[in-house]
Amino acid sequence: MSVGESAGTDFATMRGRDYPAIRQFTVFLENRVGQLLEVVRRFEGSRVRIVALSIVDNTECAVVRFLLSHPEQGREILERAGLAMIESDLIGVELPEGSQPLLQVCTALLQAEINIVQAYPLIIRPHGQPAVALMVDSIEQAQTTLAERGFTMITERDLSEME
Repeated sequence: MSVGESAGTDFATMRGRDYPAIRQFTVFLENRVGQLLEVVRRFEGSRVRIVALSIVDNTECAVVRFLLSHPEQGREILERAGLAMIESDLIGVELPEGSQPLLQVCTALLQAEINIVQAYPLIIRPHGQPAVALMVDSIEQAQTTLAERGFTMITERDLSEME
């Protein structure tokens, strides 16, 4: 068989709703009044809900990060809008009971030598508990570490069931 011939192999990944990470969409916007509203309005009339949001702006542009209830449909909406976008994987974790729940999460990750790159809260409470989204330098290791210590992970299915 020569290169380029179809061998019947589908090289698409099998990433579905049960994939343990949650997808973040990073959108680059011109830093001017109304740009965020234009993006948020694009989800109007769809089943897509913004479940977490982070904005970092500078003089020229704003970097807006979204976690969406229905990431496949959300990606299509953002792509149709022609927005410059990056898709990344994050972990979602419920914060445990106690006076310093984030301290418990950070301590568990530090003990496993896992670096937190980004962190922000979820607007919704998938299981009635506060939760955070974390970009870490090793998703699989972070998920394993947190699960072994009894933390509850948030999946895309949890986010889509919040309707």
